[in-house]
Amino acid sequence: MSLLSRAAPSRFASPPIYLQAMVALAGGFFLFLCSSIFFIVVFNLYHLGRIYPGVSMAGIELAGKTPDQAEIALNGQLVFPQQGKVAFQVDEQVWVAKPAELGLTFDAQESVARAYAWGRTGTPFRRLYEQLRAWRVGVDLSPRLVYDERLAWEYLTHIAAQIERPMIEATLKVEGTEVIALPGQVGRTVDREATLLLLRAHLNTLMDGIIPVVIHDSPPLIMDAQEQAEIARQLLSQPLVLQLPEPQQQEIGPWLMPPDQLAKKLVFERQKVADGWTYQVKLDESALREYLQGIDADITRSPQDARFIFNDETRQLELIQPAVIGRVLDIEATIQEINRRLPQGEHHIALAVNYLPPQIGDDVQGEALGITELVQAYTSYFRGSSPERMRNIQLAAARFHGLLVPPGAVFSMADYMGDVTLDNGYAEAWIIYGGRTIKGVGGGVCQVSTTLFRTAFFAGFPILERHPHAYRVSYYEQTARGVDANLAGLDATVFVPLVDFKFKNDTPYWLLMETYFNSTARSLTWKFYSTSDGRRVEWDTTGPQNIVEPPEPLYEENPELAKGEIIQVDWAAEGADVRVTRTVYRDGAVLYSDVFETHYLPWRDVYQYGPGTKLPKGAKKKQTFLFDIEWMLIPIALFIRKPLSRHGAWKRGLG
Repeated sequence: MSLLSRAAPSRFASPPIYLQAMVALAGGFFLFLCSSIFFIVVFNLYHLGRIYPGVSMAGIELAGKTPDQAEIALNGQLVFPQQGKVAFQVDEQVWVAKPAELGLTFDAQESVARAYAWGRTGTPFRRLYEQLRAWRVGVDLSPRLVYDERLAWEYLTHIAAQIERPMIEATLKVEGTEVIALPGQVGRTVDREATLLLLRAHLNTLMDGIIPVVIHDSPPLIMDAQEQAEIARQLLSQPLVLQLPEPQQQEIGPWLMPPDQLAKKLVFERQKVADGWTYQVKLDESALREYLQGIDADITRSPQDARFIFNDETRQLELIQPAVIGRVLDIEATIQEINRRLPQGEHHIALAVNYLPPQIGDDVQGEALGITELVQAYTSYFRGSSPERMRNIQLAAARFHGLLVPPGAVFSMADYMGDVTLDNGYAEAWIIYGGRTIKGVGGGVCQVSTTLFRTAFFAGFPILERHPHAYRVSYYEQTARGVDANLAGLDATVFVPLVDFKFKNDTPYWLLMETYFNSTARSLTWKFYSTSDGRRVEWDTTGPQNIVEPPEPLYEENPELAKGEIIQVDWAAEGADVRVTRTVYRDGAVLYSDVFETHYLPWRDVYQYGPGTKLPKGAKKKQTFLFDIEWMLIPIALFIRKPLSRHGAWKRGLG
């Protein structure tokens, strides 16, 4: 054997120390694991059917108890729903209720099941964790409570019925002329939702306590209206007096509105102010507007130009009627002024009036208007007229004396005639109406319109509207020496407002009209003053043609006449056609020409007689039905028939 060889190791040598340690550790761990498993198994076997140690509910120890034992323990100690007290408080008022009255009940079975389930649900590791946690630190579970909030809602509704109140605005009302102020009230409502949130959180504590009832206050916009009531009382203390603003023109008014009328128009409107809301005391604008519209006709007047006559010697205008300043009632501004000043205690209030100056004042000079000479004059005659007819002629003609017509303006007689009534001074005289000559107010006015028509005709002004009479009237064919049939077709009737006469001042100068009534000569003269523009008139007439004799006289019975009495009420006239032509020249050239065609109806004598009167031989009595129909058609035609030209229409008129 070689000396260098080694001896072989022994097969029974000891393992390394670290291996020995690992083996020891593994053995110890295995022994621990086996012991733990044995302990867990024994622990669970021991608590089989029992609640694990460390588990309590609402502070009541349940460890080691069976579910039945735990239910008995909980039922015996969890008496809060039946014996607890919950107080609801609003200010100084308190309402105390048991939790059970508020819908809270205790579910013992579910609560015990929850305690028994602790450590027995989930994964094995979760179960072991819950068991160890309960054993080491303890677990206090919440009991299972059932809460029926409907009962709590009903209880709060009971409380709300005692404390809630509606919000009431302060109000003002008027009884007669007495103003009554009713105070406002702060509204109060219970916020059930918010209060139930507080109750729900408190019931989970299972402790007695106080729940503040959540209240919402709703203050009115206006709490007190006493100040406005006093304003209203002051407003109704005196009549409202309305008057024109200028003391020197108090020819009308004042207008008084007594307190009882003011009270009916009084209104209270809510309005925003800097520090809140208040009532505005005022009169109802609609009622005020209606009242002011009722007096508007008395206040409003059109401006009137000054009236003059032309002095032929001095060739200057002389004032005969001062100008009138027009005025218009500003209703809306007046309403605002009344409602501004009346609540301040002012009861005498000036109306808001807008003034309209006339176009021609008192100091105007003729040269400035182009009124420098007489350009046309015409005189008509009415011999044989009754005093009443003459009175009407004089009255109507005076309305046009001194009038001024602007250059380029259309002059309408209807604008200045006014109402032809007895109240305005007119008398009853013969007029043509409904196919008859009868007594009526204003007979003779057509003498004025005829005179104006002829003055404008011969002055060469355009005639825009002219209506002849239904039949020839003898007055309109009179001259200074007698009668001239060539004047037929140069008459004009007016019947305001249906029938008018109009002409146009187509010159660049103003036109002054003067009228002169002569009772001795039975004449009416119409003068035009202006500045001649060189126009010249040539005219021609066919004279009456196609003469139609009047029908036979007609007799009609009048029960107001005595037996044997016969009076004439209508006079015969021949029917005829007349054609008048006019040509107006200026500077040798034709300015324009026009034609006036007139158709006159034949007219019969009409007599009235008393009952039983013996009529002349051959006298024709009125056949009531047929005659009425015949003459009723005349006024109908007058109003529905339209003229073929502006000169050709015939209508009824004042004779």
